[in-house]
Amino acid sequence: MLNKKLMGASALALALTAGAAIADTSDKRIALSNNYAGNSWRQAMLQSWEKVTSAAVAEGVVAEAPAFTTAENQVTEQAAQIQNLILQGYDAIVINSASPDALNGAVKQACDAGIVVVSFDGIVTEPCAYRIAVDFKEMGRLQVQYLAERLPDGGNLLEIRGLAGVFVDNEISAGINEEVDNHAQFQIAGSVHGDWAQDVAQKAVAGILPSLPEIVGVVTQGGDGYGAAQAFAAAGRPTPLIVMGNRYDELLWWKEQKDANGYETLSLSIAPGVSTLAFWVAQMVLDGQDVPQDLTVPFLQITQDTLEESLANTQPGGVANVEYSREDTMDVVAEN
Repeated sequence: MLNKKLMGASALALALTAGAAIADTSDKRIALSNNYAGNSWRQAMLQSWEKVTSAAVAEGVVAEAPAFTTAENQVTEQAAQIQNLILQGYDAIVINSASPDALNGAVKQACDAGIVVVSFDGIVTEPCAYRIAVDFKEMGRLQVQYLAERLPDGGNLLEIRGLAGVFVDNEISAGINEEVDNHAQFQIAGSVHGDWAQDVAQKAVAGILPSLPEIVGVVTQGGDGYGAAQAFAAAGRPTPLIVMGNRYDELLWWKEQKDANGYETLSLSIAPGVSTLAFWVAQMVLDGQDVPQDLTVPFLQITQDTLEESLANTQPGGVANVEYSREDTMDVVAEN
């Protein structure tokens, strides 16, 4: 079964099923094209990529696997980056995309040049590419379902969205709003963009709070829960039930509140280590393995019962994580 260990809980596994798999891709070059690195999740994602790919290079699995991040979350800049990677002759490009469709032209150019393209998290819709994602709509729906269990009388909700225009933000928000429509006791009283960063979220929430009625719950996308809690505290308002997003500062704040007054919530997010799954998918495709064009992976949930263990295994400033070995990736492929 898929290895669910948190980052740092064990040594990286690089066992391969056959020696031929190394030989078949030992001269291949895989690049990561990343559109954004301005929050703890993205930093953890890049760290996971570096950790797993550097070991794979050392083992002779691939020749190289560098990561490239654009300076801004701009489609034009990332498209130019992908075109440069095509010209540099990479065998595969792994993409965390700024847009689900605006990069399709550059992705098609890569495919036409015989390059394997694997998108994850921020996926692309170009048919020639591979896609790895969680069910982000389900992640949004689950938050509202959890609130409905905890707050049967309902009330006003505050929605904190992610980075505007990105596939992940749109999907999670759609799931939240669809599920709110199924629970008449809830109303979304306000919505702000927190950009998946606690400082941005804190400012955005602080700005909208004076215009809001009593808030009983906050639905989020990750990296924004702690900032929301700080904004409510600074405004002298009661702390609502805030869904967290697996960041260390969120988990630490949650534990402090749990110890002080029994505060209970839920935390969930896609694991940053999904970048390592994308790497192994690219390697497997280059190796001639049969891999589905679309893969779905579970998101990582932390509950009241698993909080202490998750916090202990999450680095300060980081995100609760799962990293993938090649064997884990084979399991994901088989399950899909």
